[in-house]
Amino acid sequence: MGGRVLPGTPIAVDFWSVRRAGGARLFFLSHMHADHTVGLSGTWRRPLYCSPLTARLLHHRLQVGARGPALPRPGPARPRHGCARPQVPRCWIRPLEVGQSHALGEDVTVTLLDANHCPGAVMFLFEGAFGTILYTGDFRYASAMRREPVLRDRRIDRLYLDTTHCRPCQPLPSRSCAARQAARLIRAHPSHRVVVGVYSLGKEALLVELAVEFGTWVVVSPSRLEEMQLLEMPNVFTAEEGAGWIRAVDVAEIRRDTLVSWNTTHPTIAILPTGRPVKITHPKIFPIPYSDHSSFSELCEFVKWLKPCSVIPLVRDDMCQAYFQKYLSSDHQALPDLKIPKPVQESLQQQSKTKTRRTVCQQALFKRHSVSQGVVYESPEKHTEEPDGPRGIKVPQQNFCASAFCSKEGCTGCHVSKEKGKEEQSGEQSGVAIAAGAVRQSPVSDEHVPSGNFLQQRNELYLLVPLNVLKQNSSQEFDRVVEDFLRRGEAS
Repeated sequence: MGGRVLPGTPIAVDFWSVRRAGGARLFFLSHMHADHTVGLSGTWRRPLYCSPLTARLLHHRLQVGARGPALPRPGPARPRHGCARPQVPRCWIRPLEVGQSHALGEDVTVTLLDANHCPGAVMFLFEGAFGTILYTGDFRYASAMRREPVLRDRRIDRLYLDTTHCRPCQPLPSRSCAARQAARLIRAHPSHRVVVGVYSLGKEALLVELAVEFGTWVVVSPSRLEEMQLLEMPNVFTAEEGAGWIRAVDVAEIRRDTLVSWNTTHPTIAILPTGRPVKITHPKIFPIPYSDHSSFSELCEFVKWLKPCSVIPLVRDDMCQAYFQKYLSSDHQALPDLKIPKPVQESLQQQSKTKTRRTVCQQALFKRHSVSQGVVYESPEKHTEEPDGPRGIKVPQQNFCASAFCSKEGCTGCHVSKEKGKEEQSGEQSGVAIAAGAVRQSPVSDEHVPSGNFLQQRNELYLLVPLNVLKQNSSQEFDRVVEDFLRRGEAS
């Protein structure tokens, strides 16, 4: 699940492309999972609002990044869902206390609420002229959320909801129930070592519960141990190999070749705590439905209690809104107007003015001028068969005046019929066209275009006058001349 720019507001959550952020000026980070920090790098130069614990994790990642890149792990490269290492300058990280309301300017007030997802993860309650918006980000619903003072009896105009598990056919147990399932599995393999696949952030509570249940250390990497100490987790983790028989590794290491290798030295089982369906590649890999995202029943309970005016799924699913429709507030039609941010308004107005100045005639001239070779002439009779006569006829040099209508001697623009008569006597055709840079002849005879006809005059005016002559006039003068000519044609 990526980030969002909230329409009608100056707010962006987990969205780090300023170029595509439109009028967003306030940027928020919900938590430190990698799919929520895509695009966040050392070039970031705007205030970034997050929880204090997420700010500490960001600072820690900056220190780790300064030591140099980590050595690559053996085996094929695999995508990681854990924490990224964005090199964000510290001066732009602005921690906000959880449970308190903060006025940030732009007439926006935000309150951070515990998301019950991973350490530092929060939901955002935004208030402003746009109404009241609750953005859950990744969250696991708990009944304790009903006791939040800012959510009780509060009208929520828009609810941005984590719909990762919005599937009625896939129920999920509570995390405590899933943890007990993992404990039963371990007891069923008393002589086995246990490897638990986790992301670089999350599932810490499960590891602590298993360590306490079985009275053993949980062995982790030195970098993960530093992070556990930063998160102030209970002292059940160690980096000393062999100190305990439960080990936490990156989820990417739980695969067939590693299980084969581990079982050659000692019987080992692997536990994958996840709510997503996984492909089992080894008989000693056991998925456990332990998820940090809300189940479908929990989502329904949350929306039913909150009664928002509208629900916007954060994970795209066409059916999600239909599931929650019956729980929406009855006054959902009274939503506040979504105002377009001022920078976006100014940009749209500027584009509108530019488009107004570029008339249809100018656009047509611009397209002709963009051809790489010569001036493109087009016959008014597009469906006339191509003659067998000679090709490569050159356009004769002619004298043109600045105006399309004048009385100067020798001006082709106002003596079209005279020039046409000369062309008929010489056997040349009046319509010529250039295709792919080459000039070709196109027949336009009197039987196709009667002499003195309005259509003939119009085409001769537009098609026989070279582009560079037409461009000598200003756009206003050219438009005036065309309108005057059209009026004359209608009057005749």
